[in-house]
Amino acid sequence: MSYPESAPARRPAVVLFAVTVLVVMAVAALAYTVVDLVVLGGTVDAFRAAARDTSASSQEIDEVVTLLRASAVLSAVVAALSAPVLAGLAIGLLAGRNGVRVATWVVSGLGLLAGCCSVAVLVGERAAPLQLGAGEQALAELLGLIGDAYPSWWIPLNAGLSVGQGLGYLVVALLLALPAANAWFSRHRSTAPTMPSAPPAFTPAPHQPSSAPPAPPYPPR
Repeated sequence: MSYPESAPARRPAVVLFAVTVLVVMAVAALAYTVVDLVVLGGTVDAFRAAARDTSASSQEIDEVVTLLRASAVLSAVVAALSAPVLAGLAIGLLAGRNGVRVATWVVSGLGLLAGCCSVAVLVGERAAPLQLGAGEQALAELLGLIGDAYPSWWIPLNAGLSVGQGLGYLVVALLLALPAANAWFSRHRSTAPTMPSAPPAFTPAPHQPSSAPPAPPYPPR
């Protein structure tokens, strides 16, 4: 009986590097979630203090505060959900599952797109501020205060994380497409253990009567 050859136990360095990048990104996502929620309270207080000197009403201020909180909570939720996804992909890659590698490419493409969009939004807000009509001057003043309400390091941190996120996904996708990764995942898939087939049941041969003539009887003594 022959048994399938087992997959190589030693993983290529490119796969281990890709897994390391995913784990670092997962930890960074969790850290961002915590920092985002911690910073939110002080940002709202700073915004309300600055908004008192504008022509906006209390209702308009509350509406912008609600928008500010919803945006921060949404960012925290997305970051918190991405952490277990990245960790699960890392575990699947370590196990050599080719389907997980394909899923990692899909997630990397979506993450790269999201990172590029985040950078574009940050650059657009600085280069071309939102223009509102004359009747919405109070709202324009409030929206202009949001950036100043955050700590001075918050916006550069977000820009850096967006760039790092895009680069991280790009690096992971390229590493998993290298020949060493292709060979390892292909061999791991082709050498997956299969259930051995049961041996055929033993069937005894039917009894055949002997064709030899019967022996003569012994003569009496």
